[in-house]
Amino acid sequence: MIVAAAIVVLLASCRRGGSSARSDAESSCGVTTSARTASGACALPVEDSAFSAASSTEASNPGAQERRIVFLGTSLTAGLGLDPADAYPAVIQRTLDSLRLPWRAVNAGVSGETSAGALRRLDWALNDPAAILVVETGANDGLRGLDLDSTRANLEGIVRRARVLQPHLRIVLAGMEMLPNLGPRYAAEFRELFRDVAARERVVLIPFLLRGVGGVDSLNQADGIHPNSAGARLVALNVWRVLEPLVEAGAGAPGRRTPVHRSPHP
Repeated sequence: MIVAAAIVVLLASCRRGGSSARSDAESSCGVTTSARTASGACALPVEDSAFSAASSTEASNPGAQERRIVFLGTSLTAGLGLDPADAYPAVIQRTLDSLRLPWRAVNAGVSGETSAGALRRLDWALNDPAAILVVETGANDGLRGLDLDSTRANLEGIVRRARVLQPHLRIVLAGMEMLPNLGPRYAAEFRELFRDVAARERVVLIPFLLRGVGGVDSLNQADGIHPNSAGARLVALNVWRVLEPLVEAGAGAPGRRTPVHRSPHP
């Protein structure tokens, strides 16, 4: 509640400050639909844009063909312990709706799933056409101390199989970091394997899904692992930083760019 209140106060001050305040917030956060909290972290707007559910994709852009973003993930994607509307894919959906973009975020998260389970489930997740696949898996492998070569093989298998199923799919891999209780070497190798897979398979990388959230008590539930609603909003921002240019480039009819609705002030 403190984080959300701080965002609301900041947005109000930005409105009073005029175009320069909005431009500063946008340039410092690196996302055109973002603002900065009092603690210095970037956050998607709480009021009347990214978190407004008033508009729907179909109602705002009825003539556009809807495209799908599939979020293949674990409990972090499923939103364990949260209202489904607070899981980060749902936050992304409200962002898309507020920008009047014809995209649908599909939450295909399953709590407790390992990378092997995600690979087995991939065909089902991509049963319908999709434009973007966000892969968030491997955290449960690390928590269980599983062999990282197997995790790497599963991540590569997901990417390669997805390309067979839908050759024009854009793939985003969510990077993850591990607690040091299994040793610093395991933690370092775990962190690097996501970067290695992204580079080798030439997919877009979210450097760390839980950036600014992991290890912060006020942004996580009692287990210290799963984000609370405020934390999920910041996770959504980490994802949106990467998704925004992909969505902007892919929105609208093939061969045409439908620009994202940005601030009217340069």
